[in-house]
Amino acid sequence: MKFLKIAGLSTVAALMASPAFAHPGHDVTAGFPAGFAHPFLGADHLLAMVAVGLWAAQYGGRKGLALPMGFVGGMLAGAVLGFSGTGLPGAESLIALSLVLFGGALALKARLPLLLAGTLTFAAGLFHGHAHAVEANGSALAYVGGFVLATALLHAAGGFAGWRLAAVRHAVPLAGGAVALAGIAMLAG
Repeated sequence: MKFLKIAGLSTVAALMASPAFAHPGHDVTAGFPAGFAHPFLGADHLLAMVAVGLWAAQYGGRKGLALPMGFVGGMLAGAVLGFSGTGLPGAESLIALSLVLFGGALALKARLPLLLAGTLTFAAGLFHGHAHAVEANGSALAYVGGFVLATALLHAAGGFAGWRLAAVRHAVPLAGGAVALAGIAMLAG
């Protein structure tokens, strides 16, 4: 319950904060290569996607797959909204908040009920996918294909790292704390 209280307060703070604008500098935003590169170029996306993989590793096996699958599903839904011109108010702040939530879950070793964890990753993916789409030019399908593949690879890298780091006592909670701090910095910046 402590995690849910923190998540609720963080959500209110994020909606009141000014946008993080964590996406400047993406010069080429068309086609598969640009879509593939996009998640690697934004610290917010990179950290969130690896954090989802780390968190999924805490659930293990098939259960853990629900988190990255939720994220990718939300990302695809967000991309559809973005390409259709539908705005998502506070998207940049909520992307930064996703880092606080994922990092906090890792730092606290939170194993929320799987449906709740999957819903949170879906919601975060929605805003990440929307941000990808509104920055895209050109072929939407190729661009989406690129960022979906990159996202899956980053989730897998995070999952592998989480599996390997499980033996190192404080490694994952420390990584989670760093991700949460990065999210707080983006919210403040």
